[in-house]
Parts: sequence; structure tokens; C-alpha cells
Amino acid sequence: MKPEVQIDTNYYRVLDIRNLTESTFVLQLPKSRFKFEAGQHISLSIKGDYQSREYSIYSAEEGEHLEILVKEVEGGYFSPKLKHLKKGDMVEIHGPFGKFGLDNPKRDTHKHVFIASGTGIAPFHSMILSNPGLNYQMIHGVRFATEAYERGHYDSDKFVLCTSRDDSGDFQGRVTDYMEQNQFDENTSFYLCGNSDMIFDAMEILKGKGFSRDNVNVEVYF
Repeated sequence: MKPEVQIDTNYYRVLDIRNLTESTFVLQLPKSRFKFEAGQHISLSIKGDYQSREYSIYSAEEGEHLEILVKEVEGGYFSPKLKHLKKGDMVEIHGPFGKFGLDNPKRDTHKHVFIASGTGIAPFHSMILSNPGLNYQMIHGVRFATEAYERGHYDSDKFVLCTSRDDSGDFQGRVTDYMEQNQFDENTSFYLCGNSDMIFDAMEILKGKGFSRDNVNVEVYF
């Protein structure tokens, strides 16, 4: 009697690499074999490599593909290897992990304001695609307007691009500058994802505007 063949369900074959800028791309894989909640992350490694990295899931909960948004780190070990993957190459995925996600008790009672720097927009892309009709505002902070990753996926009247190095965004300055200069409805649930400096500053600004920690959900990218 032949032994039963065990297929390792943690392996996925690369379907496509969608380049958004010279350094940022979307890794497209087959539909996930696991249930996840928008906002969660996975651990990703390349077959045959001993290292792994954690990435927020970029695609919708019921999306036909599993997608990850990656920025190549110059001089880094892992992200350049991901950038050079080709269709058909194998990656290994474990997860999902984390409790970052939409504040479901407030889903229909509050406005959801997503504040991201750089690729920190990834979990919000997943949350927005997974929740059609959501009352949201997406505030994305980048250096240049060319880094407005797949801006067309968001409602144009709900998306604010803050650019710190050029004046072709919706607002010239950092996301924290935008927050300081604008008011938010008291029935707002905030979500912060990006580098730790931005998150620390944003939390101080929200505290100064009278919002308690209960209204702020945080995911830090180092």
C-alpha cells in the first residue's frame, strides 16, 4: 500500500509581481487556504531560505488572490530577494497573526479614519476592500505622489494623499501636519499603521484633540 502523499499547504506558488514603483510591488499568490480578518499579517519566507519576514495582508478577506505589499529595502537581505522572485517560484506562508483589524462594534456607528505612512497602507487596503459601504477616510503619508499605491482602489472623495517632498498630493506635508490642521467628528474610530515616530506623534495629536486611547487602534512598522 502506497503511503499517502502529504501536500504542505503552507507553500504557495507566485502568480505575479505587480510593480507599483521602482522599489514597491505587490506579490500575488493563489487564494489563501486560511481564513483571516482584514488587518492581520502573515510570516513569509522563500523556499530554501532560512529567514522570514512579517507582512500585512493587502488583499480582501474573500479576494481571489492572496496579496502582499512590499517595499524593497536598499541594502536589505530579504525584500530584494522577494523583488527578484519570478512567476512559479515557491514561498512559504504561516499565519494569520495579530489582532489589528476593524473595530466591529463601531462598524456602522462611527466613521473609520485610517492613517498610514508608506506601505503601512496595506492592512487598510484589505479592510476597505473587505467592507463595502464602510464610512471611512484614508489618509496616506508618503514622500512623493508617485507613492500613492493603487490610489484608484479607494473612493476619490475619501482619500487624502499627504506628500512631504513634493506638492502634487492633496496636502503638502506629513500626515501628522494634516491631522493637526483638521478636525474630526467625535464619533470617529482611528487606525494608525506605519513607522513608530509617526504613530507616537499621531497619538499625541489625537490625545490633544480629546480622543481617548479607546478610539485609537495601532499597528507599528519598525
